[in-house]
Amino acid sequence: MRGLRALEGGVSSLTYASELADGDGSQPIVLKVAPPDLEPVRNRDVLRQARVLHQLADLPGFPVPAVLFEDAGDPPGVPPLFAMQLRPGDSYEPLLDVSPTPPTPEVAAERMRVAARALARLQHETPESVGLGDEPVSPVTEELERWQRLFATVDADIGVGHEKLYGRLSQGAPEGIAPRVLHGDYRLANMLFTDTTLEAVIDWEIWSAGDPRSDLAWLLMHAEAAHVFHEDRSEADLASGSLLPSQAELVEVYAAARRELGASEGEVSAATSELEWFLGVCYYKTASTIAVIWKRERKRESPALKLEIAARHLGEVLDAGHAVLDRLT
Repeated sequence: MRGLRALEGGVSSLTYASELADGDGSQPIVLKVAPPDLEPVRNRDVLRQARVLHQLADLPGFPVPAVLFEDAGDPPGVPPLFAMQLRPGDSYEPLLDVSPTPPTPEVAAERMRVAARALARLQHETPESVGLGDEPVSPVTEELERWQRLFATVDADIGVGHEKLYGRLSQGAPEGIAPRVLHGDYRLANMLFTDTTLEAVIDWEIWSAGDPRSDLAWLLMHAEAAHVFHEDRSEADLASGSLLPSQAELVEVYAAARRELGASEGEVSAATSELEWFLGVCYYKTASTIAVIWKRERKRESPALKLEIAARHLGEVLDAGHAVLDRLT
């Protein structure tokens, strides 16, 4: 390898770009390295990330970077790592990000539809059919309880009233359905696109097996995001998100793709049922994440502006969670 530069992406491991030299030249690669001096477990387990990429490598219609090599290291002192292809394309979240060259409104809208179809392709498979049948299945309430525990640690003036949203969610949890492989953060910011061509789904730090509606709802939430990181975005950034498909349209795109792949009406109905509850969890998760980060960040001498802005809008995120649950009544 030659050359090494840090990349953004992922929060639990270190990510670098480099070049892998061989007899015929070199190719650009990405290195994922577990944090040194920490046990590589849970979201720090980079070799677990490599495993899911290996298993999904040949799944048509759902591109992921190819894993090139792995090294188990000698943790915690010598962290494990793996290398994968550096795929072309750019990642951009239309309602949240800022960019000097954001995609056009039409391109951003089609990327959302492409992402919904790709998710249908992934969720056509069972964990067993992609060689991940030994993965423990997370119950539908597990994520809700995880974020409630985190929310309980923040100061009383952060995310005021979050307990009410948790109460509504905890009382209305649906029955789980047949598990699928979950990305855990399935949105456009974790995908690479060239124009409207999906080049790769990236950042698999928190993948699991569980109720497929979790990933679908996370994508839907980002089509109508309530959180804010930038008070002032350029006209081009604002325009990029102006034609996004509605949540209802994205559900239809996903459902149509599942049918085309051979899913029964019962399977499609199950995978698109009670999405309001899952959306409520998504808004709650978003509010909890921002709240916990802001609890730490505001103790710094110069807090990051984008996190300060996000904290100011926490009430709107919680309100969005209540609004989707109101659709159930």
